[in-house]
Amino acid sequence: MSTLRLVAVTAGLSRPSSTRLLTDRLTDSAKRLLAERGVSAEVETVELRDLAVDIATAMTTGFPVGRLRAALDAVARADGLIAVTPVFTASYSGLFKSFFDILDKNALTGTPVVIAATGGTSRHSLALEHALRPLFAYLRALVLPTAVYAASEDWGNTDGLVHRIDRAARELANQISGDRGPERATADEFEDVTPFEERLAGLYGR
Repeated sequence: MSTLRLVAVTAGLSRPSSTRLLTDRLTDSAKRLLAERGVSAEVETVELRDLAVDIATAMTTGFPVGRLRAALDAVARADGLIAVTPVFTASYSGLFKSFFDILDKNALTGTPVVIAATGGTSRHSLALEHALRPLFAYLRALVLPTAVYAASEDWGNTDGLVHRIDRAARELANQISGDRGPERATADEFEDVTPFEERLAGLYGR
């Protein structure tokens, strides 16, 4: 098997950054789990902080160039994506959203994506579900079930955080390596549908 391309997009603003730390732990875990399967992976991390001016320029001109163009191309070519943002005002950062606004709308179609976020309090964890998951669903990415949120207190007691990181990384490794475990038969929810007339008759007791 050829080397897989794993790209991480991280939107932390400070240095050092808890957002970058979470990004690195997710990529390290995914790469380790892939290696255990005998699959090699090349990891590229896109630090949006370094591209802030280029992103703002592209938003106003419509023409991403230079390092930003290279970053967008890397994301589009990725076999798997890890996307991590700090949470500001109960949602992803503006820098994070602007990057994905610039990205071609078809670039992530079918790409497995791990979503993750950091914040000062666990109250912001729902941003993963009401903001990040819909964003990548709109881009037609394959958003993996386990989302990882790290609040400030999680860094002091990392057992739970490590478990979530490894679970999300395992889901990503399974998807991009083709090792998805035994196939599960899934029922078609529309296979046996009660006709609308029968539902009405039951409602009105006829």
